[in-house]
Amino acid sequence: MRKIVAVAAAALAVAAGAGAFGAPPTRTLDGSGNNLRHPDWGQTNTQYLRVADPNYADGAGQPVSGPNPRYVSNRVFNDEGQNLFSENGETQWGWAWGQFLDHTFGLADETPAENLPIPFDKNDPLEEFRDDLGAIDFTRTPAAPGTGTSRHNPRQQINTVSSYIDAFSVYGGTDARLEWLRTGPVDGNMANNGPTLMLDSKGYLPRANARGNAATAPHMDLMGALMGAPSTAVEAGDVRANENIALTSIHTLLAREHNRIVGLLPSSLSAEDKFQIARRVVGAEEQYITYNEFLPSLGLRLDPYRGYDPHVNASLSNEFATTGYRVHSMVHGEFDVDAAAGTYSSAQLAAFAAEGIDVEPQPDGTVDLTIPLTLAFGNPDLLEQIGEGAILASLAGEAQYKNDEQIDNSMRSVLFQIPKPGATQPCATPVVDPNCFTDVSDLGAIDVQRGRDHGIPYYNDLRRAYGLRPVRSFTDITGESTDQFPAGLTINTPGILDFVKLLDRNGNVVPLGSDDAQEDAVVGIRRTTLAARLKAIYGDVNKVDAFVGMVSEKHVRGTEFGELQLAMWKKQFEALRDGDRFFYANDPELDRIQHTYGITFRVTLSQLIKLDAGVTLQPNVFKLADLNQPAPREKRLHGHRRSHPPFAFGPPGRH
Repeated sequence: MRKIVAVAAAALAVAAGAGAFGAPPTRTLDGSGNNLRHPDWGQTNTQYLRVADPNYADGAGQPVSGPNPRYVSNRVFNDEGQNLFSENGETQWGWAWGQFLDHTFGLADETPAENLPIPFDKNDPLEEFRDDLGAIDFTRTPAAPGTGTSRHNPRQQINTVSSYIDAFSVYGGTDARLEWLRTGPVDGNMANNGPTLMLDSKGYLPRANARGNAATAPHMDLMGALMGAPSTAVEAGDVRANENIALTSIHTLLAREHNRIVGLLPSSLSAEDKFQIARRVVGAEEQYITYNEFLPSLGLRLDPYRGYDPHVNASLSNEFATTGYRVHSMVHGEFDVDAAAGTYSSAQLAAFAAEGIDVEPQPDGTVDLTIPLTLAFGNPDLLEQIGEGAILASLAGEAQYKNDEQIDNSMRSVLFQIPKPGATQPCATPVVDPNCFTDVSDLGAIDVQRGRDHGIPYYNDLRRAYGLRPVRSFTDITGESTDQFPAGLTINTPGILDFVKLLDRNGNVVPLGSDDAQEDAVVGIRRTTLAARLKAIYGDVNKVDAFVGMVSEKHVRGTEFGELQLAMWKKQFEALRDGDRFFYANDPELDRIQHTYGITFRVTLSQLIKLDAGVTLQPNVFKLADLNQPAPREKRLHGHRRSHPPFAFGPPGRH
């Protein structure tokens, strides 16, 4: 019997990438074989896990009803153009790295399924936008094959990417995509590929037409202007790499890092060996930055790592992917680039202004560029025009938005939308003009609808599933003192979202309407409490949508999260670490690479940016420069491996 088990384990090891004659095992592209006992755990095109029983109206797959998501959005998510920033000095690298990570381990199957449009009420007294279509487009995630047939077999959904933190976004999940991305011919023979990833002569990602016929390039999601020019889309491991210039810049950074590592390896190695070593190091770097910088910067502390546990399934849970990892409130509405004198010519600056970028020359010869997020959607050309280093630096230079219930209008109302003809110039501004667009795409409303689509439990039920006590009142959610409206106001009274007081990070009052109000405010007090609005919308605290309740929670001190989201992240990121056989603290091959070739995965994101973009930033790019702490020191783990003390925006869909 033992012999049979040993033979089976050896076969699985080969399936998981183990070479002959003792060659080290490597990750498969699709995540299969990571767990030798359960080779499909974490694999592409497998079902999300469930932490709790799904919540469907019929128990099988029919979404529960509830308040209109756009109605909720207009009363809860609308930020009224007022910036509120992270109270802990988190930079924009928080949301940017978080989105890149999300695109590494989560993407629900989006094969067209049933339409479930979100009605748009043009007569809503709190509606500021127009929608000539009369509804916000929404399509249900298709059911996993064979599910949704009964209460005993409820509807499930499929994750189309691997659940591991494995640099999937850089390399993709299939041989066909990877072969196109690697240097060398595309002939179906992986053996003649070069060791490097394709980049253009300036070090940017290849476009779809880089090999001639753009129609033969791997599929990429298109949005905005790319819809009319698909051949100009950049190609990468994940289909969403063109979503915004911050995301594209991170893809570019790690592709450059792969090639940098290849360049450090001796010529005596084969092209395949060079490629696999670089891929292994880049994947470990993504994990190292995630667990030692990204997660700690957000305030999450995980239980100590005790080594790989083959009993832990690292697959994403439906609750985390659909609700817990949706941190769209963090996403800033603009990019602020501070450029040295002479960086751009006068002709370039004029072209930037014509595109809708706010160009402000400074007395010392430097220039400030303010790039609206609406202009950054689906615009890889803009990344090259501004420059890789400038965009990476901009993310480290300003605090990200507070992770709360407020969502910037660039995503709450005009996500990926193109301004109507003749209105381009006034539309590409930091404050979204409702008159510039003819239809609405509301990511906050979609987040609510997606939760119902996937059968995510109500807020209180989800708290129970994560070991938290259910709340008994709406003020228990928000931490406010009242859930009553002031005399004369109702849930439908215009002006109920007006801000009446702003505070900075130190508790000082920030004058309303001042320049400081758009730079320093971290607390905003409105004419009505959030608790009052939630009570008027839902009535029963046990019927609150999980996403709405989660983002409305008062933050746990020192973190960017309320209790529920904190618990969801902790559970998932521990599983992603503990259930990964190739986690950096469990992979002896990484030490061998360092000993043999002098290449380490233990680099901070700041160091990575210096190495591959030539830009020097604060040591911890996830925190504002005036809050920076020294880089963490190595601590001895249980066992023989080493690590730093440890700490996905994102949705399972495209957005």
